[in-house]
Amino acid sequence: MTRTDDFSVAVANEPNGNGYLDFEKPLANLESQIAELRALQAAKGIDYSPEIRQLRSNLVKLTSKIYNNLSAWETVQVARHPRRPILTDYLSLMMKDFRELHGDRCFGDDRAIVTGFGRIGREKVLLVGHRKGRTTKEKVECNFGCAHPEGYRKALLKMKLAEKFRLPIVCLIDTPGAYPGLDAEERGQAQAIAVNLMEMSRLRVPVVCVVIGEGGSGGALGIGVGDRFAIMQFAYYSVISPEGCAAILWKDGAEAPKAAEALKLVSKDLLKRGVVDHIIPEPLGGAHRNPHEAVHNLETHLIKTIRELRRYKIENLIENRYRKLRSIGEFTIAEKTTSRTVRTAAAVETPVKPTARRKTTKA
Repeated sequence: MTRTDDFSVAVANEPNGNGYLDFEKPLANLESQIAELRALQAAKGIDYSPEIRQLRSNLVKLTSKIYNNLSAWETVQVARHPRRPILTDYLSLMMKDFRELHGDRCFGDDRAIVTGFGRIGREKVLLVGHRKGRTTKEKVECNFGCAHPEGYRKALLKMKLAEKFRLPIVCLIDTPGAYPGLDAEERGQAQAIAVNLMEMSRLRVPVVCVVIGEGGSGGALGIGVGDRFAIMQFAYYSVISPEGCAAILWKDGAEAPKAAEALKLVSKDLLKRGVVDHIIPEPLGGAHRNPHEAVHNLETHLIKTIRELRRYKIENLIENRYRKLRSIGEFTIAEKTTSRTVRTAAAVETPVKPTARRKTTKA
C-alpha cells in the first residue's frame, strides 16, 4: 500500500526492505529508522519529533540525489517497477465516462490493447493503450502487454471511428514489444504494425502519444505515430530491450546495463535527439511513489496539448505531422573520403550541363 510522509515523499512499501530497487536500499534504511522512531514514540510516549523531522529531511535530499543521477539501466528498472501506475490506473483516475470498445472485426479481441471513448477534463477523446495487468492472472491474459496483430487492427479500426466523429486520439504506450509468438507471425504481425504506421500518419484528427512506462520496439510504434510525442520522466523508449540488445551484440544478457547506456533510451537523451517533444515530470522518487501526482501531470499535459492542436487546420496538422516524422534522425558524412567519392558526390549534386559545340567551316 502506497503512503506519503509529511514531506510529500511517498513510500513504495512498508519499510521492511520489500518493494525497493537495489539502488533504493539507502532510502529503505532511512524509512526503517523513521518507522522505528514512530513506534517508540507511540509506545513510550516520548517525543521524537525533531529526530523524525531530520530523518525526513535527509530522506527528501537523498531521494532527490539518487533520482537525479539515475543510470540508463536504473531508469529501465524504475519503468518496470511492479507498483508503477499502469493503463488501468490512468483509466480509473483520469478518464471519465469511459466506454471500452472491443474486437477487430477480423479475428478477435486482444486484451493487451484497450480502446474506448471517454473524457479527459472536458475533452472528449478516444483512448488507445497497452494493458499489462497487475496480478499474475491479468498479466497472462494480457500477454504482459505484448499485443497480437488483432490488437493493432482493433486500435486502427477505433481510430478510424474517432476520425469519423472528429475526436482527438490519445495513445498511452507501455509495452516491452509486440507479441513474438508463431501465431502472431502467422496472422501478420509485421503487416499490422506497418499499416498502422501508414494510416496513423494521415489521420485527420489530432493524435497525442505518451510513453508511460516501457516503449519497446515495434510494439510501441504500432500505436506511436502522432502530432505530439511525450514521455514520462522515468520511462524509456527504444528500438529493442536492453536484454535483447545485449544478447545480440555481446551474446550475454548480463550486459544489459551496458546496452541500455548505448541505446540512449532515457527521456533526456530522447528529447535531445528530437525523438520526443516533451518530458512529463514525475513525483520525487518516481510515479510508483505517488501515482495520483503522476496521473495529474499526465492529465494536465494531455489537456493542454489537445487544446493546442485543435487550433490547427486539418491540412496543416497532417503536413506538420509528416514533416515531424521526416525530421527524426540525423546522418553525417565521414571526413575521410577518397577523391573519387568526393567527385562522384559533386557530380550527383551539381550535374554539369552539356556545352554546345561550335560549328566549323572548311576553308
